[in-house]
Amino acid sequence: MTLEILGISVLWTFLFGYLIVASIDFGAGFFNAYSVLTGKERILTNVIQRYLSPVWEVTNVFLVFFFVGMVGFFPSSAFYYGTTLLVPASLAIILLAIRGSYYAFETYGARGHKGYSFMYGAAGLLLPASMSIVLTISEGGFVDLVDGNPVLDYHALFTSPLTWSIVVLSLAAVLYISAVFLTWYANKAGDREATDLLRKYALIWSLPTIITAGGIIWELRAHNPEHYARLLDFGWMFAVSALLFAGTVWLLWKRRNYGLAFWMLFGQFAFAFYGYGFSHYPYLLYPHLTIYDSFTNPAMATALVVAFILGLCLLIPSLYLLLRMFLFNKDYVKGKKSDEHA
Repeated sequence: MTLEILGISVLWTFLFGYLIVASIDFGAGFFNAYSVLTGKERILTNVIQRYLSPVWEVTNVFLVFFFVGMVGFFPSSAFYYGTTLLVPASLAIILLAIRGSYYAFETYGARGHKGYSFMYGAAGLLLPASMSIVLTISEGGFVDLVDGNPVLDYHALFTSPLTWSIVVLSLAAVLYISAVFLTWYANKAGDREATDLLRKYALIWSLPTIITAGGIIWELRAHNPEHYARLLDFGWMFAVSALLFAGTVWLLWKRRNYGLAFWMLFGQFAFAFYGYGFSHYPYLLYPHLTIYDSFTNPAMATALVVAFILGLCLLIPSLYLLLRMFLFNKDYVKGKKSDEHA
């Protein structure tokens, strides 16, 4: 395995970690706001707040690692993506600031403020939508070189069916991932009413997720035939992903083993995410930039790989301890510890 492949694999793993952890966080914020809007606050708010309280501070660690590594491993990516992502990246930073402000207000200000909850829920949906634009741009056809400088064609971007397919998938996947995890979490808390409601949300959002995922593959056939052909080469990974999806939905439908359902969902997205990444190789931006065109020098690459692998080895046990000590601690999950500290 070359340093280029190792570097992009490490970054892709951090991005996948962010996909899962942030999706649960984003979806939880939306479901919390939706429960306030529909008068079901008494059912969901306690469960969701117990999840968000210890987790929100670590969510963006994966994202920070990814962006630092992207510029470190592939310096030229900053040139191509720096100006083209100015608008969506600025929007994402503003939305992240809104979400951070929500936690501050909830902790030190007026708890349960409806306006903060709505802003937090809306930001949770707009963030994945703004971030997913990067995947669309990477497929090519939206960036022109004018006097040697990359310029984003906004008209082509926002009128492309591929763009909206990816945006809709990002929204549906966030709500689906979050609902499945929170169903498991509510069930562990022994909250039957919240479990049933979140299970319903998970089943509702499962259908848009699988439909839009298929729609993206269909759109790629016309937009980027080279990538579409590579996708077919990794078709077995997407087939395994589809089987795991079916298993997750079946367990939810039968009200069985919600923990296994979530881990099957985790596998579903892992196979699909890595299958997409393998098929995208070696391009970072069709057709202008590959991982070989923009790679840093070997000494820097080796240092970054070692640092990132060590970081991953530190981060994963930390998340495990967080889950054991807070999220799935028998007293905490049922609200006993949070009540004692209130």
